[in-house]
Amino acid sequence: MVDIKEVNKHNSKESCWVVVHGKAYDVTEFLPEHPGGQKIILKYAGKDATKEFDPIHPRDVLDKYLDKSKHLGEVAGLSQVGQEEELDEEDKRVQQAIANRPPLSQMYNLFDFEHIAREVMRKTAWAYYSSGADDEISLRENHRAFHRIWFKPRVLVDVSSVDMSTTMLGTKTSAPFYVTATALGKLGHPDGETCLTRAAAKEDIIQMIPTLASCSFDEIVDAATDKQTQWMQLYVNADREITKRIVQHAEKRGIKALWITVDAPQLGRREKDMRVKYDEAAAEVQEDEGTIDRSQGAARAISSFIDASLSWKDLAWFRTITKMPIVLKGVQCVEDVIKAVEYGMDGVLLSNHGGRQLDFARSSIEVLAETMAELRARGWENKIEIYIDGGIRRATDIMKALCLGAKGVGLGRPFLYAMSSYGEEGVVRAMQLLKDEFEMNMRLIGVTSVDQLSPAHLDLRSISTHNAAPTNLLFDSVYEPMARPEFKRYSKL
Repeated sequence: MVDIKEVNKHNSKESCWVVVHGKAYDVTEFLPEHPGGQKIILKYAGKDATKEFDPIHPRDVLDKYLDKSKHLGEVAGLSQVGQEEELDEEDKRVQQAIANRPPLSQMYNLFDFEHIAREVMRKTAWAYYSSGADDEISLRENHRAFHRIWFKPRVLVDVSSVDMSTTMLGTKTSAPFYVTATALGKLGHPDGETCLTRAAAKEDIIQMIPTLASCSFDEIVDAATDKQTQWMQLYVNADREITKRIVQHAEKRGIKALWITVDAPQLGRREKDMRVKYDEAAAEVQEDEGTIDRSQGAARAISSFIDASLSWKDLAWFRTITKMPIVLKGVQCVEDVIKAVEYGMDGVLLSNHGGRQLDFARSSIEVLAETMAELRARGWENKIEIYIDGGIRRATDIMKALCLGAKGVGLGRPFLYAMSSYGEEGVVRAMQLLKDEFEMNMRLIGVTSVDQLSPAHLDLRSISTHNAAPTNLLFDSVYEPMARPEFKRYSKL
Protein backbone atom coordinates (compact mmCIF):
# COMPACT_ATOMS: atom_id res chain seq x y z
CA MET A 1 0.00 0.00 0.00
CA VAL A 2 1.30 3.46 -0.97
CA ASP A 3 0.09 6.61 0.74
CA ILE A 4 -1.20 9.34 -1.57
CA LYS A 5 1.02 11.88 0.20
CA GLU A 6 4.06 9.89 -0.92
CA VAL A 7 2.73 9.79 -4.48
CA ASN A 8 2.31 13.58 -4.42
CA LYS A 9 6.05 14.03 -3.80
CA HIS A 10 6.98 12.33 -7.09
CA ASN A 11 5.80 15.07 -9.40
CA SER A 12 8.74 15.85 -11.68
CA LYS A 13 10.61 14.54 -14.69
CA GLU A 14 13.28 13.18 -12.35
CA SER A 15 10.75 11.13 -10.38
CA CYS A 16 7.31 10.71 -11.90
CA TRP A 17 4.62 8.59 -10.30
CA VAL A 18 1.00 8.47 -11.41
CA VAL A 19 -2.15 6.84 -10.09
CA VAL A 20 -4.42 4.87 -12.42
CA HIS A 21 -7.50 3.06 -11.13
CA GLY A 22 -6.33 3.30 -7.55
CA LYS A 23 -2.82 1.93 -8.17
CA ALA A 24 0.48 3.82 -8.25
CA TYR A 25 3.03 3.41 -11.04
CA ASP A 26 6.55 4.74 -11.46
CA VAL A 27 6.68 5.95 -15.09
CA THR A 28 9.92 7.97 -14.83
CA GLU A 29 11.89 5.78 -17.22
CA PHE A 30 8.94 5.51 -19.59
CA LEU A 31 8.59 9.28 -20.09
CA PRO A 32 10.91 9.52 -23.15
CA GLU A 33 9.23 6.51 -24.75
CA HIS A 34 5.60 7.62 -24.41
CA PRO A 35 4.16 7.91 -27.95
CA GLY A 36 2.05 10.88 -26.90
CA GLY A 37 5.00 12.80 -25.48
CA GLN A 38 6.13 13.53 -21.94
CA LYS A 39 4.05 16.60 -21.22
CA ILE A 40 0.70 14.83 -20.83
CA ILE A 41 2.18 12.43 -18.25
CA LEU A 42 3.98 15.21 -16.40
CA LYS A 43 0.71 17.11 -16.17
CA TYR A 44 -0.49 14.32 -13.86
CA ALA A 45 2.81 13.60 -12.09
CA GLY A 46 2.07 12.84 -8.45
CA LYS A 47 -1.68 12.78 -9.16
CA ASP A 48 -4.54 10.56 -10.25
CA ALA A 49 -4.33 10.26 -14.06
CA THR A 50 -7.27 7.88 -14.52
CA LYS A 51 -9.52 10.44 -16.20
CA GLU A 52 -6.94 11.17 -18.90
CA PHE A 53 -5.73 7.57 -19.16
CA ASP A 54 -9.03 5.77 -19.69
CA PRO A 55 -10.24 7.08 -23.07
CA ILE A 56 -6.89 6.39 -24.77
CA HIS A 57 -5.66 3.13 -23.26
CA PRO A 58 -7.12 -0.33 -22.62
CA ARG A 59 -7.39 -0.92 -18.89
CA ASP A 60 -4.79 -3.71 -18.88
CA VAL A 61 -2.06 -1.88 -20.83
CA LEU A 62 0.07 -1.02 -17.77
CA ASP A 63 -0.08 -4.58 -16.47
CA LYS A 64 1.02 -5.88 -19.87
CA TYR A 65 3.76 -3.44 -20.84
CA LEU A 66 5.16 -1.69 -17.75
CA ASP A 67 7.83 -3.67 -15.90
CA LYS A 68 6.42 -5.19 -12.71
CA SER A 69 9.09 -3.43 -10.65
CA LYS A 70 7.34 -0.15 -11.53
CA HIS A 71 3.99 -1.30 -10.12
CA LEU A 72 3.99 0.32 -6.70
CA GLY A 73 0.71 -1.02 -5.33
CA GLU A 74 -2.66 0.18 -4.13
CA VAL A 75 -2.94 3.82 -3.05
CA ALA A 76 -4.33 4.85 0.32
CA GLY A 77 -5.91 8.23 0.97
CA LEU A 78 -7.09 9.01 -2.58
CA SER A 79 -10.14 10.82 -1.27
CA GLN A 80 -8.03 13.44 0.46
CA VAL A 81 -8.30 17.05 -0.60
CA GLY A 82 -6.32 17.79 -3.71
CA GLN A 83 -6.99 14.50 -5.45
CA GLU A 84 -10.57 15.12 -6.54
CA GLU A 85 -10.48 17.67 -9.31
CA GLU A 86 -13.34 20.10 -9.65
CA LEU A 87 -15.24 20.05 -12.92
CA ASP A 88 -13.66 22.34 -15.47
CA GLU A 89 -15.72 24.58 -17.75
CA GLU A 90 -15.73 21.99 -20.51
CA ASP A 91 -17.08 19.32 -18.14
CA LYS A 92 -19.82 21.70 -17.02
CA ARG A 93 -20.75 22.48 -20.62
CA VAL A 94 -20.96 18.76 -21.46
CA GLN A 95 -23.09 17.98 -18.40
CA GLN A 96 -25.50 20.79 -19.27
CA ALA A 97 -25.74 19.62 -22.88
CA ILE A 98 -26.50 16.05 -21.78
CA ALA A 99 -29.16 17.26 -19.37
CA ASN A 100 -30.87 19.24 -22.13
CA ARG A 101 -30.55 16.85 -25.07
CA PRO A 102 -33.77 15.78 -26.87
CA PRO A 103 -35.32 12.41 -26.02
CA LEU A 104 -34.00 9.43 -27.96
CA SER A 105 -37.38 9.04 -29.64
CA GLN A 106 -36.70 12.26 -31.56
CA MET A 107 -33.76 10.70 -33.40
CA TYR A 108 -35.12 9.95 -36.87
CA ASN A 109 -31.90 9.52 -38.86
CA LEU A 110 -28.16 9.14 -38.35
CA PHE A 111 -27.50 12.83 -38.90
CA ASP A 112 -29.57 13.56 -35.77
CA PHE A 113 -27.07 11.60 -33.67
CA GLU A 114 -24.16 13.50 -35.20
CA HIS A 115 -25.86 16.79 -34.31
CA ILE A 116 -26.34 15.72 -30.68
CA ALA A 117 -22.85 14.23 -30.35
CA ARG A 118 -21.21 17.49 -31.37
CA GLU A 119 -22.83 19.17 -28.37
CA VAL A 120 -22.49 16.48 -25.69
CA MET A 121 -18.90 15.42 -26.38
CA ARG A 122 -15.78 17.12 -25.11
CA LYS A 123 -14.17 19.21 -27.84
CA THR A 124 -11.05 17.05 -27.95
CA ALA A 125 -13.11 13.88 -28.37
CA TRP A 126 -15.32 15.41 -31.05
CA ALA A 127 -12.27 16.61 -32.95
CA TYR A 128 -10.78 13.12 -32.97
CA TYR A 129 -13.97 11.41 -34.14
CA SER A 130 -15.01 13.98 -36.74
CA SER A 131 -11.71 14.99 -38.32
CA GLY A 132 -10.49 14.07 -41.78
CA ALA A 133 -7.21 14.41 -43.65
CA ASP A 134 -5.85 17.75 -44.86
CA ASP A 135 -8.68 19.79 -46.48
CA GLU A 136 -11.24 17.05 -45.74
CA ILE A 137 -12.21 16.78 -49.41
CA SER A 138 -12.39 12.98 -49.29
CA LEU A 139 -14.32 13.07 -46.02
CA ARG A 140 -17.08 15.14 -47.64
CA GLU A 141 -16.90 13.37 -51.00
CA ASN A 142 -17.44 9.97 -49.37
CA HIS A 143 -21.06 10.81 -48.63
CA ARG A 144 -21.79 13.07 -51.55
CA ALA A 145 -20.71 10.43 -54.07
CA PHE A 146 -23.78 8.35 -53.18
CA HIS A 147 -25.95 11.23 -54.39
CA ARG A 148 -24.67 10.85 -57.94
CA ILE A 149 -26.35 7.44 -58.17
CA TRP A 150 -30.08 7.24 -58.88
CA PHE A 151 -32.52 4.35 -58.61
CA LYS A 152 -34.56 2.62 -61.30
CA PRO A 153 -37.35 1.03 -59.23
CA ARG A 154 -39.53 -1.86 -60.38
CA VAL A 155 -43.27 -1.69 -59.70
CA LEU A 156 -46.11 -4.20 -59.37
CA VAL A 157 -43.92 -6.60 -57.41
CA ASP A 158 -45.38 -8.49 -54.43
CA VAL A 159 -43.36 -6.99 -51.59
CA SER A 160 -45.70 -7.90 -48.74
CA SER A 161 -42.83 -9.89 -47.21
CA VAL A 162 -39.17 -8.79 -47.48
CA ASP A 163 -36.00 -10.26 -45.99
CA MET A 164 -32.91 -8.06 -45.47
CA SER A 165 -30.77 -10.79 -43.89
CA THR A 166 -27.60 -11.86 -45.68
CA THR A 167 -24.35 -13.79 -45.30
CA MET A 168 -20.96 -12.11 -44.91
CA LEU A 169 -17.75 -14.20 -44.83
CA GLY A 170 -19.83 -17.28 -44.15
CA THR A 171 -21.85 -15.82 -41.28
CA LYS A 172 -25.59 -15.15 -41.40
CA THR A 173 -26.55 -11.71 -40.13
CA SER A 174 -29.78 -9.77 -39.82
CA ALA A 175 -28.83 -6.92 -42.16
CA PRO A 176 -26.13 -6.14 -44.76
CA PHE A 177 -24.17 -3.72 -42.59
CA TYR A 178 -21.69 -4.13 -39.73
CA VAL A 179 -20.00 -2.04 -37.03
CA THR A 180 -16.61 -1.25 -38.49
CA ALA A 181 -13.45 -0.74 -36.45
CA THR A 182 -13.05 2.72 -34.93
CA ALA A 183 -10.44 3.69 -32.35
CA LEU A 184 -10.82 5.08 -28.83
CA GLY A 185 -14.42 4.28 -28.02
CA LYS A 186 -14.17 5.66 -24.48
CA LEU A 187 -13.74 9.16 -25.86
CA GLY A 188 -17.46 8.96 -26.55
CA HIS A 189 -18.75 6.77 -23.73
CA PRO A 190 -17.28 5.29 -20.53
CA ASP A 191 -18.13 1.76 -21.67
CA GLY A 192 -16.25 2.23 -24.92
CA GLU A 193 -16.38 -0.55 -27.49
CA THR A 194 -18.28 -2.90 -25.18
CA CYS A 195 -21.25 -0.55 -25.59
CA LEU A 196 -21.15 -1.24 -29.33
CA THR A 197 -20.79 -4.97 -28.65
CA ARG A 198 -23.94 -5.16 -26.55
CA ALA A 199 -25.97 -3.13 -29.05
CA ALA A 200 -24.74 -5.27 -31.96
CA ALA A 201 -25.79 -8.41 -30.07
CA LYS A 202 -29.31 -7.09 -29.59
CA GLU A 203 -29.71 -6.38 -33.31
CA ASP A 204 -27.73 -9.38 -34.64
CA ILE A 205 -25.18 -7.12 -36.33
CA ILE A 206 -21.53 -8.12 -36.78
CA GLN A 207 -18.89 -6.06 -34.95
CA MET A 208 -15.31 -5.52 -36.06
CA ILE A 209 -12.97 -5.10 -33.07
CA PRO A 210 -10.33 -2.36 -33.53
CA THR A 211 -6.65 -2.71 -32.71
CA LEU A 212 -6.66 0.76 -31.14
CA ALA A 213 -9.68 0.24 -28.90
CA SER A 214 -10.04 1.92 -25.51
CA CYS A 215 -11.20 -1.40 -24.07
CA SER A 216 -8.92 -4.40 -24.17
CA PHE A 217 -9.54 -7.05 -26.82
CA ASP A 218 -10.62 -9.58 -24.20
CA GLU A 219 -13.01 -7.12 -22.56
CA ILE A 220 -14.78 -6.67 -25.90
CA VAL A 221 -14.93 -10.41 -26.62
CA ASP A 222 -16.13 -11.12 -23.08
CA ALA A 223 -18.97 -8.64 -23.58
CA ALA A 224 -20.30 -10.61 -26.57
CA THR A 225 -22.91 -13.33 -26.44
CA ASP A 226 -22.13 -16.92 -27.44
CA LYS A 227 -24.05 -16.51 -30.71
CA GLN A 228 -22.51 -13.16 -31.63
CA THR A 229 -20.11 -12.80 -34.58
CA GLN A 230 -17.04 -10.59 -34.22
CA TRP A 231 -14.22 -9.81 -36.64
CA MET A 232 -10.85 -8.29 -35.81
CA GLN A 233 -9.17 -5.33 -37.49
CA LEU A 234 -5.38 -5.50 -37.40
CA TYR A 235 -2.71 -2.83 -37.63
CA VAL A 236 0.35 -4.95 -38.33
CA ASN A 237 3.11 -4.53 -35.75
CA ALA A 238 6.70 -4.28 -36.95
CA ASP A 239 7.44 -7.09 -34.49
CA ARG A 240 5.92 -10.08 -36.26
CA GLU A 241 5.94 -12.19 -33.11
CA ILE A 242 3.61 -9.67 -31.49
CA THR A 243 1.39 -9.76 -34.58
CA LYS A 244 1.33 -13.56 -34.56
CA ARG A 245 0.44 -13.66 -30.87
CA ILE A 246 -2.43 -11.18 -31.38
CA VAL A 247 -3.88 -13.01 -34.39
CA GLN A 248 -3.70 -16.47 -32.85
CA HIS A 249 -5.19 -15.26 -29.59
CA ALA A 250 -8.08 -13.74 -31.53
CA GLU A 251 -8.70 -17.01 -33.37
CA LYS A 252 -8.71 -18.95 -30.09
CA ARG A 253 -11.27 -16.50 -28.71
CA GLY A 254 -13.63 -17.27 -31.60
CA ILE A 255 -13.05 -14.32 -33.92
CA LYS A 256 -14.45 -15.18 -37.35
CA ALA A 257 -12.32 -13.07 -39.72
CA LEU A 258 -9.11 -11.04 -39.85
CA TRP A 259 -9.22 -7.61 -41.51
CA ILE A 260 -5.70 -6.32 -42.18
CA THR A 261 -5.49 -2.54 -42.55
CA VAL A 262 -3.38 -1.76 -45.61
CA ASP A 263 -3.99 1.97 -46.13
CA ALA A 264 -2.11 3.30 -43.10
CA PRO A 265 1.67 2.88 -43.26
CA GLN A 266 1.51 6.30 -41.59
CA LEU A 267 -1.60 7.90 -40.20
CA GLY A 268 -2.85 11.00 -41.97
CA ARG A 269 -2.72 14.62 -40.84
CA ARG A 270 -6.06 15.31 -39.19
CA GLU A 271 -5.86 18.99 -38.50
CA LYS A 272 -9.02 19.33 -36.40
CA ASP A 273 -7.58 16.75 -34.03
CA MET A 274 -4.17 18.43 -34.08
CA ARG A 275 -5.46 21.96 -33.51
CA VAL A 276 -7.74 21.20 -30.59
CA LYS A 277 -4.85 19.50 -28.76
CA TYR A 278 -2.49 22.45 -29.23
CA ASP A 279 -1.16 23.62 -25.89
CA GLU A 280 0.05 27.22 -26.27
CA ALA A 281 1.97 27.42 -23.02
CA ALA A 282 3.72 24.10 -23.55
CA ALA A 283 4.52 24.94 -27.16
CA GLU A 284 6.17 28.22 -26.21
CA VAL A 285 8.42 26.44 -23.72
CA GLN A 286 9.37 23.81 -26.29
CA GLU A 287 10.08 26.39 -28.97
CA ASP A 288 12.29 28.33 -26.54
CA GLU A 289 14.19 25.12 -25.82
CA GLY A 290 14.49 24.31 -29.51
CA THR A 291 12.47 21.11 -29.10
CA ILE A 292 9.21 21.84 -30.92
CA ASP A 293 6.48 19.33 -30.21
CA ARG A 294 5.63 17.66 -33.49
CA SER A 295 2.77 15.60 -32.14
CA GLN A 296 0.02 15.09 -34.71
CA GLY A 297 -2.85 14.59 -32.30
CA ALA A 298 -4.27 11.43 -30.76
CA ALA A 299 -4.07 9.33 -33.91
CA ARG A 300 -0.32 9.62 -34.38
CA ALA A 301 0.36 9.27 -30.67
CA ILE A 302 -1.17 5.81 -30.40
CA SER A 303 -0.01 4.33 -33.71
CA SER A 304 3.78 4.51 -33.70
CA PHE A 305 4.07 0.69 -33.73
CA ILE A 306 2.50 0.25 -37.21
CA ASP A 307 4.82 -1.42 -39.73
CA ALA A 308 5.36 0.84 -42.74
CA SER A 309 7.21 -1.96 -44.56
CA LEU A 310 4.11 -4.18 -44.90
CA SER A 311 3.77 -5.33 -48.53
CA TRP A 312 2.14 -7.94 -50.76
CA LYS A 313 4.94 -10.40 -50.09
CA ASP A 314 3.89 -10.57 -46.42
CA LEU A 315 0.38 -11.87 -47.10
CA ALA A 316 1.46 -15.49 -47.53
CA TRP A 317 2.84 -15.42 -43.98
CA PHE A 318 -0.58 -14.60 -42.54
CA ARG A 319 -1.94 -17.78 -44.11
CA THR A 320 0.61 -19.74 -42.08
CA ILE A 321 -0.52 -18.33 -38.73
CA THR A 322 -4.32 -18.43 -39.03
CA LYS A 323 -7.20 -20.26 -40.67
CA MET A 324 -9.51 -17.26 -40.39
CA PRO A 325 -10.74 -15.62 -43.62
CA ILE A 326 -8.45 -12.69 -44.47
CA VAL A 327 -9.73 -9.37 -45.79
CA LEU A 328 -7.57 -6.44 -46.91
CA LYS A 329 -9.01 -3.30 -45.34
CA GLY A 330 -8.38 -0.05 -47.21
CA VAL A 331 -7.99 -1.05 -50.87
CA GLN A 332 -8.57 2.01 -53.08
CA CYS A 333 -8.31 0.97 -56.73
CA VAL A 334 -9.43 -1.86 -58.99
CA GLU A 335 -5.83 -2.81 -59.79
CA ASP A 336 -5.20 -3.74 -56.15
CA VAL A 337 -8.47 -5.68 -55.98
CA ILE A 338 -7.22 -7.79 -58.89
CA LYS A 339 -3.95 -8.40 -57.02
CA ALA A 340 -5.89 -9.38 -53.90
CA VAL A 341 -7.72 -12.04 -55.92
CA GLU A 342 -4.43 -13.29 -57.33
CA TYR A 343 -2.96 -13.48 -53.81
CA GLY A 344 -5.91 -15.57 -52.65
CA MET A 345 -7.51 -13.10 -50.27
CA ASP A 346 -11.03 -13.86 -49.08
CA GLY A 347 -12.20 -10.27 -49.34
CA VAL A 348 -11.30 -6.63 -49.69
CA LEU A 349 -12.76 -3.55 -48.08
CA LEU A 350 -12.83 -0.63 -50.49
CA SER A 351 -12.13 2.30 -48.20
CA ASN A 352 -10.21 5.55 -47.90
CA HIS A 353 -10.27 5.27 -44.08
CA GLY A 354 -13.23 7.58 -43.72
CA GLY A 355 -11.34 10.34 -45.53
CA ARG A 356 -8.72 10.34 -42.75
CA GLN A 357 -5.67 9.19 -44.72
CA LEU A 358 -4.92 10.44 -48.24
CA ASP A 359 -7.04 13.45 -49.13
CA PHE A 360 -8.47 13.29 -52.67
CA ALA A 361 -8.62 9.50 -52.48
CA ARG A 362 -11.82 8.62 -54.31
CA SER A 363 -14.97 7.45 -52.58
CA SER A 364 -15.44 3.73 -52.06
CA ILE A 365 -18.76 3.67 -53.93
CA GLU A 366 -17.11 5.06 -57.06
CA VAL A 367 -14.26 2.56 -56.83
CA LEU A 368 -16.82 -0.21 -56.24
CA ALA A 369 -18.57 0.52 -59.56
CA GLU A 370 -15.27 0.18 -61.45
CA THR A 371 -14.22 -2.89 -59.45
CA MET A 372 -17.34 -4.94 -60.01
CA ALA A 373 -17.41 -4.12 -63.72
CA GLU A 374 -13.84 -5.42 -64.06
CA LEU A 375 -14.46 -8.53 -61.93
CA ARG A 376 -17.55 -9.41 -63.97
CA ALA A 377 -15.63 -8.90 -67.20
CA ARG A 378 -13.07 -11.47 -65.96
CA GLY A 379 -15.69 -13.82 -64.52
CA TRP A 380 -14.19 -13.27 -61.05
CA GLU A 381 -17.16 -11.72 -59.25
CA ASN A 382 -17.53 -14.82 -57.06
CA LYS A 383 -13.82 -15.27 -56.33
CA ILE A 384 -13.70 -12.62 -53.60
CA GLU A 385 -16.13 -10.74 -51.33
CA ILE A 386 -16.18 -6.96 -51.73
CA TYR A 387 -17.12 -4.59 -48.90
CA ILE A 388 -17.15 -0.82 -48.66
CA ASP A 389 -17.29 1.84 -45.96
CA GLY A 390 -17.10 5.62 -45.77
CA GLY A 391 -19.88 8.21 -45.82
CA ILE A 392 -22.78 5.78 -45.40
CA ARG A 393 -25.65 7.48 -43.60
CA ARG A 394 -28.83 6.11 -45.15
CA ALA A 395 -30.20 2.70 -46.07
CA THR A 396 -30.33 3.96 -49.66
CA ASP A 397 -26.52 4.26 -49.49
CA ILE A 398 -26.31 0.63 -48.38
CA MET A 399 -28.73 -0.43 -51.10
CA LYS A 400 -26.72 1.29 -53.83
CA ALA A 401 -23.58 -0.57 -52.72
CA LEU A 402 -25.41 -3.91 -52.74
CA CYS A 403 -26.87 -3.21 -56.18
CA LEU A 404 -23.34 -2.69 -57.48
CA GLY A 405 -22.19 -6.00 -55.99
CA ALA A 406 -20.91 -5.34 -52.47
CA LYS A 407 -21.56 -8.09 -49.90
CA GLY A 408 -22.04 -5.56 -47.13
CA VAL A 409 -21.05 -2.14 -45.82
CA GLY A 410 -19.38 -0.87 -42.67
CA LEU A 411 -20.43 2.09 -40.55
CA GLY A 412 -18.11 3.64 -37.98
CA ARG A 413 -18.71 7.27 -37.07
CA PRO A 414 -22.54 7.03 -37.05
CA PHE A 415 -22.48 4.37 -34.35
CA LEU A 416 -19.85 6.31 -32.39
CA TYR A 417 -22.06 9.39 -32.51
CA ALA A 418 -25.10 7.38 -31.43
CA MET A 419 -23.09 5.87 -28.56
CA SER A 420 -21.69 9.25 -27.51
CA SER A 421 -25.16 10.79 -27.52
CA TYR A 422 -27.29 8.09 -25.85
CA GLY A 423 -25.09 5.12 -25.01
CA GLU A 424 -26.09 1.56 -25.86
CA GLU A 425 -29.72 2.53 -26.41
CA GLY A 426 -28.59 5.12 -28.96
CA VAL A 427 -26.64 2.53 -30.96
CA VAL A 428 -29.61 0.15 -30.94
CA ARG A 429 -31.84 2.99 -32.13
CA ALA A 430 -29.42 3.85 -34.94
CA MET A 431 -29.33 0.22 -36.12
CA GLN A 432 -33.11 0.00 -35.99
CA LEU A 433 -33.47 3.20 -38.02
CA LEU A 434 -31.24 1.75 -40.73
CA LYS A 435 -33.24 -1.48 -40.75
CA ASP A 436 -36.55 0.40 -40.94
CA GLU A 437 -35.25 2.48 -43.83
CA PHE A 438 -33.89 -0.61 -45.58
CA GLU A 439 -37.16 -2.55 -45.31
CA MET A 440 -39.13 0.39 -46.68
CA ASN A 441 -36.71 0.95 -49.56
CA MET A 442 -36.69 -2.73 -50.51
CA ARG A 443 -40.42 -2.45 -51.07
CA LEU A 444 -40.13 0.83 -52.93
CA ILE A 445 -37.41 -0.43 -55.28
CA GLY A 446 -39.30 -3.67 -55.86
CA VAL A 447 -37.24 -6.51 -54.31
CA THR A 448 -37.94 -9.02 -51.56
CA SER A 449 -34.36 -10.14 -50.73
CA VAL A 450 -30.93 -8.54 -50.94
CA ASP A 451 -29.72 -10.99 -53.59
CA GLN A 452 -32.27 -9.49 -56.00
CA LEU A 453 -30.53 -6.10 -55.93
CA SER A 454 -28.51 -5.59 -59.10
CA PRO A 455 -26.92 -2.89 -61.30
CA ALA A 456 -30.18 -2.95 -63.30
CA HIS A 457 -31.74 -1.03 -60.39
CA LEU A 458 -29.31 1.88 -60.79
CA ASP A 459 -28.70 4.83 -63.07
CA LEU A 460 -24.91 5.31 -62.92
CA ARG A 461 -24.48 7.95 -65.61
CA SER A 462 -23.37 10.65 -63.14
CA ILE A 463 -21.22 8.58 -60.78
CA SER A 464 -17.87 9.94 -61.96
CA THR A 465 -19.03 13.53 -62.51
CA HIS A 466 -17.72 14.99 -59.29
CA ASN A 467 -19.72 18.23 -59.39
CA ALA A 468 -23.05 16.59 -60.14
CA ALA A 469 -24.28 15.68 -56.63
CA PRO A 470 -27.32 17.55 -55.33
CA THR A 471 -26.99 19.65 -52.20
CA ASN A 472 -27.55 17.69 -48.99
CA LEU A 473 -28.79 20.12 -46.36
CA LEU A 474 -28.72 17.54 -43.54
CA PHE A 475 -25.06 16.71 -44.20
CA ASP A 476 -24.09 20.36 -44.60
CA SER A 477 -25.84 21.31 -41.36
CA VAL A 478 -23.82 18.87 -39.23
CA TYR A 479 -20.47 19.20 -41.01
CA GLU A 480 -18.13 21.44 -39.01
CA PRO A 481 -15.80 23.55 -41.20
CA MET A 482 -12.12 23.47 -40.35
CA ALA A 483 -10.85 26.18 -38.00
CA ARG A 484 -8.19 28.80 -38.58
CA PRO A 485 -5.29 29.51 -36.18
CA GLU A 486 -6.33 31.85 -33.39
CA PHE A 487 -4.54 35.05 -32.38
CA LYS A 488 -3.30 35.21 -28.82
CA ARG A 489 -5.59 37.03 -26.45
CA TYR A 490 -4.63 40.64 -25.92
CA SER A 491 -6.02 43.72 -24.20
CA LYS A 492 -7.19 46.71 -26.17
CA LEU A 493 -5.05 49.81 -25.57
